[in-house]
Amino acid sequence: MSGSTLILPTFAKVNWNLRVLGKRPDGYHELDTILQTISLHDTIALTATESPEIVLSCDDRTLPTGADNLIYRAAEALQVRFAPGKGAHIRLEKRIPAQAGLGGGSADAAVTLLGLTFLWGTSAKVRELLEIANSLGADVPFFFFGGTARGVGIGKDLAPLRDTPDQFLLVLKPNASMSTGVAYESLKARSLTSAEAKTILSSSAHGEISDCFDSKVLQNDFEQVVFELEPEIKRAKIALMKAGAEVALLAGSGSAVFGIFDSGDAQERAIQAIELEAGWRVFPCRTVGRNAYRSALGAAGEILGR
Repeated sequence: MSGSTLILPTFAKVNWNLRVLGKRPDGYHELDTILQTISLHDTIALTATESPEIVLSCDDRTLPTGADNLIYRAAEALQVRFAPGKGAHIRLEKRIPAQAGLGGGSADAAVTLLGLTFLWGTSAKVRELLEIANSLGADVPFFFFGGTARGVGIGKDLAPLRDTPDQFLLVLKPNASMSTGVAYESLKARSLTSAEAKTILSSSAHGEISDCFDSKVLQNDFEQVVFELEPEIKRAKIALMKAGAEVALLAGSGSAVFGIFDSGDAQERAIQAIELEAGWRVFPCRTVGRNAYRSALGAAGEILGR
């Protein structure tokens, strides 16, 4: 479909629950997590081209547009394996904050794989696309499906859960940033090597989680270490609670936090009441269920039926 353009949303995620169970022999950490897509999203415009070049541009000039970007790597991996000679111009409009624990880069990569599979007319099956997704990062496979899901292992082993009732959220991004690598390294150092520190990993264990997860019962094992490293992130969580959140939690490995509100009115009142420090950004959003997620992907989402 050379010359055709597909414009797609790439939704962020939060983790209702993120337990770190221990260190694996392969060096990764064993996780047990509940993921949820939310309406905060980037937008990707994909245009198939006659020439084989992959050209990525972005409205955020701080982001790389070459091989250091997951979108570029996703497109290149799909091209090499299934579409030699095909090319694309890709334009990213960035709204999901980077290094925030919201999965923005992973979502962008997953939707790029689906969108280009459709535009390039490849015969790739979902399992083959998931192989590429797994090679790009632990969160990427989740964004093929969205909704509510449980991830175990290093987070790639996914099982869909019944979607939670619609939730009204505020995502708050303070000035602090937290890379995933630093968060994991700090978790290891503080939890495994300090004799006096309260051991996070020993307090986490695989639990029985039903097919309908209660999003009011939230836990994130990264909170202790992230709040110690960046107290501003803890202040952001406190600001959400003061503004009326029923519960608030660190998003993924940080640095964003999110709060749940009992209604749209409560969410709106919180936006007015929240005590923002200079440079903090607040994003009102809602949960996105699996059917709504797939519908938003349009024709690209139909590939998931292969």
